[in-house]
Amino acid sequence: MIHIFKKGTDASQPTLILFHGTGGNEHDLLPLAEMLSPGSSVLGIRGNVLENGMPRYFRRLAEGLFDEEDLIFRTHEVKQFLDSAAEQYGFDSSNLVAVGYSNGANIAGSLLFHYGPVFRSAVLLHPMVPLRGLDLPSLADTAVFIGAGTNDPLIRAEETQELEQLLQTAGAEVVTHWGNQGHRLSTSEVEAARSWLGQQGK
Repeated sequence: MIHIFKKGTDASQPTLILFHGTGGNEHDLLPLAEMLSPGSSVLGIRGNVLENGMPRYFRRLAEGLFDEEDLIFRTHEVKQFLDSAAEQYGFDSSNLVAVGYSNGANIAGSLLFHYGPVFRSAVLLHPMVPLRGLDLPSLADTAVFIGAGTNDPLIRAEETQELEQLLQTAGAEVVTHWGNQGHRLSTSEVEAARSWLGQQGK
């Protein structure tokens, strides 16, 4: 997969795995990563699917309607890439934090739904429920931050609450931050995620 890896200055910090939104690329969330965890190594991954020329991590049939077969296939594809990247770059695969926005948050969520604690923590910014009807693996050792918008035009509040409940039922520790900036990332959301991430592992 097309990607960028930047080795951090503090080996004790987790490696951040960055998943962009629709139409983004592997560079999009680098400034966000610097704000969330200065000193961390960073792996930004570009989605392998194109929708009208815009990179995504999996296909969708319509707005908010996922191609579930492709989502499952791409979830396994990303996991295989993560495993090979850990070997190639020498980062600790047991100390990863996912940072995903929109479509990127959905693929990160799907990785948790399929593989359990593949990430120690996950910052999911404006995610949806990736798949329904799955028996989730235990996420007892995983902490999840959800950034959501009370007026997000793409994601109803009920969807966010459903995702929160599914993750909690699987054992994850979930914190949800509600803002009012629609589907966009807000400064308060980023600051809340940074504060939350700084408390993990303490």
